[in-house]
Amino acid sequence: MKISVKVKTSAREERVEKTGENEYRVMVKAKPIEGKANDAIIRALAEHFGVPRSKISLMLGQKSKQKVFEVKA
Repeated sequence: MKISVKVKTSAREERVEKTGENEYRVMVKAKPIEGKANDAIIRALAEHFGVPRSKISLMLGQKSKQKVFEVKA
């Protein structure tokens, strides 16, 4: 399943909100430095979907606030 994610970095708390069909808003505490925010997003999505981190991969938006992830079942 491919999902669209809008990212908020340097947030006070980490959370995942569903905003539409296959659309999510993810807030993470990490700053967007050296991929740390992307790692935090993957960790948050894995916890939200109840899958291992290895089942989530970043498809588009490595350096963007709008990203596309693939979640494998």
